[in-house]
Amino acid sequence: MRHELVLERRIATVCRSEIVAAFTYALDLTEGQPQGHSIRACYIASELAREIGLPEQDRAAVYYATLLKDLGCSSNAARIHELYRADDLSFKANWKAVAPGLGATLKFVFAHTARGAPLKARVNAIAHILKNGDAIAQEMIETRCTRGAHIARELRFGEGVAQGIYHLDEHWDGSGRPGRLAGGAIPLASRFALIAQIADVFHRAAGPMSACTEVALRSGSWLDPELCSAFARIAARPRFWARLESPALETQVMAMAPDVEDEVDDDYLDAITAAFGKVVDAKSPYTAGHSARVADYSEQLGHRLGVLPTRLRRLKRAATLHDVGKLGVSSAILEKPGKLDADEWVVMRSHASHTQAILGRIGALADMAPIAAAHHERLDGKGYPLGLGEQVISRETRIITLCDFYDALTAERPYRAAMPIPQALAVMEGEVGKAIDGDGFEALRELVS
Repeated sequence: MRHELVLERRIATVCRSEIVAAFTYALDLTEGQPQGHSIRACYIASELAREIGLPEQDRAAVYYATLLKDLGCSSNAARIHELYRADDLSFKANWKAVAPGLGATLKFVFAHTARGAPLKARVNAIAHILKNGDAIAQEMIETRCTRGAHIARELRFGEGVAQGIYHLDEHWDGSGRPGRLAGGAIPLASRFALIAQIADVFHRAAGPMSACTEVALRSGSWLDPELCSAFARIAARPRFWARLESPALETQVMAMAPDVEDEVDDDYLDAITAAFGKVVDAKSPYTAGHSARVADYSEQLGHRLGVLPTRLRRLKRAATLHDVGKLGVSSAILEKPGKLDADEWVVMRSHASHTQAILGRIGALADMAPIAAAHHERLDGKGYPLGLGEQVISRETRIITLCDFYDALTAERPYRAAMPIPQALAVMEGEVGKAIDGDGFEALRELVS
């Protein structure tokens, strides 16, 4: 009980920026970006805001819009795989490095569409992209931007942040999307986030000179010329690049957080958890609502099994985020209608380790990271990622495992139709004592029957 009271007091003093920054590592995964991309982009944008003397209120919108610019990016992952027949993670990573202009775009399409597919299938896919390219690009960007702005609002950010995320891909000359805005009509936060994104992508790929070259190349076309000039000034300072490459950058970015922040109490932490659960579920149409359902089942099952109210809340959060690591798994694997091969299984199983790594970064959630990450462990020791045995698998993890198993069986999957409840329970009964806990299974049977 004393530990729970201490935990509650600690949660009450956690700042929003700390939790949001930690979750950006999940967003980096779904964009195929090197770890810390969003943190680095936020640093660049914040330095630019300081350089031009942006007022504090505007700096807050720039800070969070840049940090969360990729909030909606999981929502177009399955569509990228469907249309381009490509690994969405590598596709997105390479797309960010494409030079401006139709020629570079066409070269990218030819190089990355249906690569490795039979010739006829590849020709058909490329022909479809070439014929409907404008409409496809608009659909993809609008879906991502709309979703990102919506989740930002669920995270209780104002319209400055939401609109900054929504208009991330607008270009200074009006050639961008989704609204074809130009010049000063583009939200300020969007302008900062885009230049910061470009600078970090090219810096990570080829160093400071490449970043400076690409920003200058896009000045007046994609990017606000005033911001490009400001970037040239800060880029001339060696200290800027040293900090950008420092292992302590995340601490520096936390120090740049707006002076006035919402503290995160339990209710707000629940809202943040639910919002990022939606980011996870948007990765695949087959997982829509999965995290929320597993969380609801887990809460009900935990209550039946006598889990204390304070621990029940933690259980629900862990259940909501148990699959956050799947943001780092390609849609080519998640959407595969057939059996996964050995290499694909290695990647799929990595999602549990990703879940541990992501949640372990978040002070207020760190104690539930091993609970969530162990949901594919088995009582017989044949699970993953650690091959834990019955003696060390917690009751909370056993509950999440049961609920995840049940929802996976009763929901439609790319490789089979949804099972009726009696059939799903029969399948699960065969795993009692091997993969799942017997007492928990009986309680689940009572709950859903």
